[in-house]
Amino acid sequence: MNEFKLGNLAGLRLTATPLALFGSALLWVVLSALGMSLLHLPAVDAIGGGFVAVWLHWASDLAHQLSHAWVARRTGHPMTGIRFGTLGLLSIGLYPPDEPPLPAAIHIRRALGGPAGSLLLTLAAGVAALLSRLTGGAPWWVGVFFFLDNLIVLTLGAFLPLGFTDGSTLLHWWGKR
Repeated sequence: MNEFKLGNLAGLRLTATPLALFGSALLWVVLSALGMSLLHLPAVDAIGGGFVAVWLHWASDLAHQLSHAWVARRTGHPMTGIRFGTLGLLSIGLYPPDEPPLPAAIHIRRALGGPAGSLLLTLAAGVAALLSRLTGGAPWWVGVFFFLDNLIVLTLGAFLPLGFTDGSTLLHWWGKR
């Protein structure tokens, strides 16, 4: 798989696939277009707000994965990296390929770490959105996007059993406890 090496953070190897760049560009274009057409923002504000929203999305995704990593490290079975670009706009936590078979409880704890961290970030994003309402315009709508992205995609959406989500891991291991 083609990957770009992004460096290391908290002992984790960070990489991105070409889909991460494509997904980011597509999200930026869509958010900018929505800002101009639906929100009637000036082009500069919509394009700038879209750019900031894309960066906030990736920062939120990173926080989600770092929450997984923190819990995984506490279980004694840590992650080794994070790969950005799964399905374009999501990431996955990477574990050692030679990891021994683990009890279901370890898998469940590691899977719950990401949504728990995202829930905390959702609460902070909600406060940021409310505060940005005072200024209105692009900052307000970027704040709303930041809140909804964390709530819908990274907290609640993580529980959907889509084969690559935390919900799939939980569904698989829950009955094996």
